[in-house]
Amino acid sequence: MRDRIVEYIWSYHAGDPETPYSPPRHFLQIVVMVSRDLIDGQLTLRAMSLVYTTILSLVPLLAVSISVLKGFGVQNQLEPALLRMLAPLGESSAEVSARIVDFVENMRVGVLGAVGLGLLIYTTISLIQKIESAFNYTWRTRSSRNLMRRFSDYLSVIMVGPVLIFAAVGITASLSNNYVIGLLNSLPYLGGALHFAGKLLPYLLVIAAFAFIYMLVPNTRVNWRSAMYGAITAGILWETSGLAFTSFVSGSTKYTAIYSGFAILLVFMIWLYLAWLILLIGSSIAFYHQNPERLGWRRRDSHLSARMRERLALQAMVDIALVHDRQSSLPTDLDGLAARQQVPGDILARMLDALEADGLVVRSDEDPPRYLPAASLEKIRLSEIMQSARAAEDDGQAEGRGVDRDVADLLRGLEQSLESQLGDTSLADFVRRGGEIVDANRYVQRQ
Repeated sequence: MRDRIVEYIWSYHAGDPETPYSPPRHFLQIVVMVSRDLIDGQLTLRAMSLVYTTILSLVPLLAVSISVLKGFGVQNQLEPALLRMLAPLGESSAEVSARIVDFVENMRVGVLGAVGLGLLIYTTISLIQKIESAFNYTWRTRSSRNLMRRFSDYLSVIMVGPVLIFAAVGITASLSNNYVIGLLNSLPYLGGALHFAGKLLPYLLVIAAFAFIYMLVPNTRVNWRSAMYGAITAGILWETSGLAFTSFVSGSTKYTAIYSGFAILLVFMIWLYLAWLILLIGSSIAFYHQNPERLGWRRRDSHLSARMRERLALQAMVDIALVHDRQSSLPTDLDGLAARQQVPGDILARMLDALEADGLVVRSDEDPPRYLPAASLEKIRLSEIMQSARAAEDDGQAEGRGVDRDVADLLRGLEQSLESQLGDTSLADFVRRGGEIVDANRYVQRQ
């Protein structure tokens, strides 16, 4: 039975454009991969790290947010919004939100001085930077934003985010107290529909907020469909886990007897951990949905053999050369080249970085950048491409590690044999032999 289930799940190739799309099997593959990421432990560790950073930065963040909210006249929505977000804490939510509001109101920026104000802003920025790092991990993105992009993007999160959240909470509260809504509730059919809409509205607000986070925070281009896919799953997890956590808190009176006044802080930290873990799970789901070819690679950081490195590098150079030689219309950005070889983009990026470091390719200034030959095709030799692939990610590891002279001579002879076999064959000679023209439409990734 187990073998049949495994065969049913993994015999489907979501990244193959010629395979009919199967949403159930695609979803099962995503569930398996996200479960493996959870078992690996990195998602849970990063969620724990964000709990510590959130507690340290919560009051400064809210202090900065209130200064923005006062300009819109919605600063009074802070406590209702906190109550809504901390509702899974049960009866403790009112006490926790009241204490947070008291901390924020007792902060006097004028008393802090220039150094204190600088530390306040730094603590707020560091929280968002930590959040970006966690989301970049789920998206396999190694680079962070530059200084100017950090300033503009983080500022938009700090200023726009609280306004949207608290405004949404205010709209929800005003709708529940509106005279017209009360009148419509008295009608036979509309009353039931409005009651259902009221139950559905919290889910929609959470899903919209999660989709906004998934599209803005990671330092990569996120497709809105994938963001919504992850947001819907995470939003359902958020609401259902909130209900389960509320019942857990209401039935755990013994924790109050054991931890006394610290019980509220303990429960608050547990809920923060679950909240961040759900957010990271949703981001991971969005990543696998947008990159179905990654599902075929069971391990997160896949080790590349020498043969695989050579294949990836040589095929990428040939694809780039064919486009440069106008024999193909294949997109030569990272996604297009990765879809051509049906490999994860982060795996191919490692080889393209090595080719770029060796002066064989360059990136254009477009967004996303395209890869171009760094020199004319006649000047790029196949032996140089193979050497670059074999030495990729070496970092000097092959130099002088207790190797006998005979072994070193043998390896050197093998490399010289490869070079003599390839000779002075250039990339131009290879791609202009009249090979098959690449059909770009075949490799368009299904979104």
